[in-house]
Amino acid sequence: MIKVGIVGGTGYTGVELLRLLANHPEVSVEVITSRSEEGMRVDDMYPNLRGHYDLQFTVPNVTTLAQCDVVFFATPHGVAMKMAPELVEQGVRVIDLGADFRIKDLELWSKWYGMEHTSPALAAQAVYGLPEVNRVAIKDARMVACPGCYPTATQLGFLPLVENGLIDHRRLIADVKSGVSGAGRGANVGSLLCESSESMKAYGVAGHRHLPEVKQGLSEAAGRPVGLTFVPHLTPMIRGIHATLYGILKDPVDGLQALFEERYANEPFVDVMPAGSHPETRSVKGANMCRLSVFRPQNDDTVVVLSVIDNLVKGAAGQAIQNMNIMFGFDETEGLRHAGMLP
Repeated sequence: MIKVGIVGGTGYTGVELLRLLANHPEVSVEVITSRSEEGMRVDDMYPNLRGHYDLQFTVPNVTTLAQCDVVFFATPHGVAMKMAPELVEQGVRVIDLGADFRIKDLELWSKWYGMEHTSPALAAQAVYGLPEVNRVAIKDARMVACPGCYPTATQLGFLPLVENGLIDHRRLIADVKSGVSGAGRGANVGSLLCESSESMKAYGVAGHRHLPEVKQGLSEAAGRPVGLTFVPHLTPMIRGIHATLYGILKDPVDGLQALFEERYANEPFVDVMPAGSHPETRSVKGANMCRLSVFRPQNDDTVVVLSVIDNLVKGAAGQAIQNMNIMFGFDETEGLRHAGMLP
C-alpha cells in the first residue's frame, strides 16, 4: 500500500483522481489540498465520494506532502515547478497533470506559457508520461509529466504512421474537438451553458499551447522535426476528445489496419477498432481508453485516423494513475479496468 497526496483537489482532474483512486487496492489517499477550500470535507464538495473518503482539504505543505510516496499535481501551470523539486529531493515521486514539465525546450515553454520556468534541473530529468512510448523510462522516473488531453489523442493516432515513415512528416493535420470540461472548473463565460450549448467553435487556430507538446512527441517518433497544423474546437458536451487526423502517404500502401493492430496489440488502453469503424466519444466516457480507427478514403494518398478519449481520464487522471502503476510495479490496469459509461 502506498501513500498518495493530491495538490489541487477541487478541479475536475482532482476529483477524477479521487474517484478513480477510491477503488485502487494498493493506494491510500492521505492528503488532498486546496488553499481556497481549507477545512472543507471532500465529500461535502463532492457528494459522489461519500463513503469513500474521510478527508478535509488542507493548505499545501511540503512537510506534510513529503510523508507520501507519490504526489499528484492537478494544478494550473506554474504551480508544480515551484513545489515539486523539494518533494523529489526528499524522495517523493511526483506526477504532474499540468504543463510545467511536458516541454523540454524551456525557452519554448516560456513563450507559450508566459512565464519563466523556475525548475530547469527537474525539467531536464522529467519523463513524458505517455506509456505507449515511454513505459521503460516511466518505471524508474522520479518526475513524470502527464501528457495533455489533446496531445494524447493526437499522438496515439499518428504514432504508427510517423514511426514507420509512411506519411509526409511536413504536412500533418489534426482537427480536434473537446468537451467543455477541458476548460476546467473555474468560472469562465465561454464555458457557461448558454454560451457553449447548441454551438461549436474553433479556437487557438493561430497557435495553441498544446501544439509544441504534440510536435515534440511526434518529432521524436519520426526522428526529425514534423510540420503540424493543429486546430482545436469546443463542442457542446461535458467530456470527450475526438481527433480527426490527416496525413499524406508517401507511397501507396496497404495493410494500415494491420499496422495499427500490431503497434497497439499489447497496449491495454488502446483499442484499434475493426476496419470501417467510427469510434464515438461516448464509448470511452469515464474509461481510461483510446479508441482508434484508420481509413484510406477512395484508396487515395490521404490517410485519416479517428481517435477518441475521455479528456479527464486517458487525457488526465486515468493516464496519471496508469503512470503511477508503472512506477510502483503494480499491474498497469489496476484501478482502471472499468468500462465506459453508456448512455
